[in-house]
Amino acid sequence: MTGSCWWQPDHLADRLPALKARSAIRRAFADWFEAEGFLEVETPALQYSPGLEPHLAAFRTRLDAPGRAGDAGCLFLHTSPEFAMKKLLAGGLQRIWQIAPVFRNAERSRTHHPEFRMLEWYRAHAGYGVLMDDTKALVQAAQQAAGSDALRWDGGSADAFAPWRIVTVEQAVEEATGIRLRPFLEMNPYDPPAEPLRERARAAGLRVAADDRFDDIVLRILGELVEPTLGFDAPAILTDYPVCMAALARAKPDDPLLAERFEVYVCGMELANAFGELTDAAEQRRRFQADMDLKQALYGERYPIDEDFLAAIALMPPASGIALGFDRLVMLATGARRIEDVLWAEVPQAGS
Repeated sequence: MTGSCWWQPDHLADRLPALKARSAIRRAFADWFEAEGFLEVETPALQYSPGLEPHLAAFRTRLDAPGRAGDAGCLFLHTSPEFAMKKLLAGGLQRIWQIAPVFRNAERSRTHHPEFRMLEWYRAHAGYGVLMDDTKALVQAAQQAAGSDALRWDGGSADAFAPWRIVTVEQAVEEATGIRLRPFLEMNPYDPPAEPLRERARAAGLRVAADDRFDDIVLRILGELVEPTLGFDAPAILTDYPVCMAALARAKPDDPLLAERFEVYVCGMELANAFGELTDAAEQRRRFQADMDLKQALYGERYPIDEDFLAAIALMPPASGIALGFDRLVMLATGARRIEDVLWAEVPQAGS
C-alpha cells in the first residue's frame, strides 16, 4: 500500500466537509467571473519553458514524436499558466480566468503540494489596483460559500469582510527593522548593493550569508519579520516591491524604483501574487537572462526562455494579472490544518 491512503472511506469522510466547501467556492468563483464579464480558458500544463523564477524547481518530461519514441524533445510541467494566458491576451482576449493544475518539484509541507490548483485571472487595460478589489471580492465570496465567519490558520483568524490593511514593502521593512530601502534602490534599482544592508540586517537579528544579494536579504526580512505578522483580524496586502524583486512586473510610472506588484496574506500565509504586467519584450528578456544566470549559480541548471512568449508580450495590451493559491484559500475558509485536507486526491510521496 502506498501513499497516505487518502482514498480509504474513513479518510475521505473526514475530508468531505472541506471538499464540499471547495466545490461551493469554485461555483461561487465561476458565478463571480461570469458576472464580471470574464471568459474561462484552459491552457496546457506541458510547456517549452515552465516559468523562470530562480528558486522554483520544475518537473521535466519528454515529448516523443508520433511513431518515433527515440526522437524526443524536452518539455516541462508549468509552474504557472501565466505564459500561455498572456499569449491569449496578445491574441485579443480582454478578461480571462482559470483554475489550473500547476506543478512545483521539491516542495511538500503543510501548505505546499507538488501538484496544486492555481486561480489566475487577467484584465487587459486595467491597473493592478483593480486586482486588489477583485481579490477582496473573491476572498469574501470564499468565506461566505464555505459558511465561515472568518478565515483561519494555525490558531489565527481574519474576517475577509473587515477592512483590509495595505502596507508597502518599504514601510513594512522600516517598521520591522528601522532600515530604509530607498537609498539602496537609488544607487541601482535593478541590482542594489547588499552592503551595508547586510550588516543592518544582522543587527536586526537575522542570519545573513556573506554572499547574500540585496533581494535575498529583503526576502529574509520579509519572510522572518514581516510576513508572519500580516493578515490577522483582516487580510493584508503587501505592495510596491522594489523593481529588482518583480521580474514580470512593470515599474511604477510615478516611482520607477518600485514595481506594480502586491501580495496578499491571511494569518501569516501568502495567498496571492499580482502584477501590473511587463510588456517590454527587451526588458523582459534581460530580466529572464538575469534570473537564469542566478539559477545557474545557485542550482547548477537553467530553463529555456520561451521566445514565443517574448514575441507575444510585445503585442500584449497593458494588463494586470494575479495568481491565487486556490487550495490555500480553501484551507483558510475551512480551517484545515494541512493542504492535503482540502485535496480530493494526493500525489504519492517520494519513494512510496
